[in-house]
Amino acid sequence: MHVRDAMSTVVLTIGPTHTLRQAAHLMAARGVGAAVVLDTDTSGLGILTERDILNSLGAGENPDRETAQTHTTSDVVFASPEWTLDEAADAMVHGGFRHLIVLDDLEPVGIVSVRDIIRCRTTVPARASAVPA
Repeated sequence: MHVRDAMSTVVLTIGPTHTLRQAAHLMAARGVGAAVVLDTDTSGLGILTERDILNSLGAGENPDRETAQTHTTSDVVFASPEWTLDEAADAMVHGGFRHLIVLDDLEPVGIVSVRDIIRCRTTVPARASAVPA
């Protein structure tokens, strides 16, 4: 199985000046755990995850003043849609992160997460209801 088979094609793209509150609101509305941060001045791509926002809040920072650019991971490992899920998982384990931006011809076409990889490797329904005790 390949990254293209597992990735989410719902890609939320935000700018570096979005506040963390704005980013969190957009991420929640789209039901995603990460946003691609596109800096049009530098043509750079980064990623802002729910964990980045959580770390900022935990440090007592103001989500209305903190911006995405301050908390964006810019040293990003990008995946290709042609990578195998094993290659993606290896990159995540090696880099210590849970999301990869998927690029095709230098354009973001998706995001693959650890959850996406696990979902493809299991037969358990995604939102199985709790079994009564």
